[in-house]
Amino acid sequence: MSIGLPEFVENPENRCPVVLLVDTSGSMSGQPIQELNRGLAAFKEDVLKDAQASLSVEVAIVTFGSVVRLIQDFVTIDQFIAPRLEADGVTPMGKAIEYALDLLENRKQTYKDNGVLYYRPWVFLITDGAPTDFWEGAAQRVREAEESSRLSFFTVAVQGADMNKLRQIAPPQRSPMMLNGLDFRSLFIWLSSSMKRVSSGKVGEVVALPPVGWGQITT
Repeated sequence: MSIGLPEFVENPENRCPVVLLVDTSGSMSGQPIQELNRGLAAFKEDVLKDAQASLSVEVAIVTFGSVVRLIQDFVTIDQFIAPRLEADGVTPMGKAIEYALDLLENRKQTYKDNGVLYYRPWVFLITDGAPTDFWEGAAQRVREAEESSRLSFFTVAVQGADMNKLRQIAPPQRSPMMLNGLDFRSLFIWLSSSMKRVSSGKVGEVVALPPVGWGQITT
């Protein structure tokens, strides 16, 4: 199959897609959203240090607060502009997860249509709350996608999050992690390090991730 879209002609490297699914509800206002914004900027800076990762890692950002919003469609890290997110509204988490999964499936189809290989996508849910909408259908889709190895779904809880609900959304093999305080910077540096390892390997290869120093599993 021929390579078509200009972005893949200019950069035909395998892609490593990650969707950041970020809670921007009102409870994230103040220091939490400020630290989150700093973490996003640190993520870009760190990925850019790795030549291979900067060509392979593609980031999209979906936020959920007053509405579900695509803040950043998939771009390689050199095109990524760290946003200044603002907090407002409630927590339509179920709708946001469904949106992110659809976005990811569309991107994977674009890769296929353009003959570009891709690593297993990551979806990174970050929240300090609980869904205020219907979420059960989204949770079922997450679990089915994980079981069929179509993605890896990570759930990061910020203080105040409803861990009981998050355990029902997260896939059984990857429990929610509680962020240490507001240490978003360590979280995103870990994500960057993980993406570097993944993008340096072969598609389909099992890669050992770096130790998690930013959070812990709670029971």
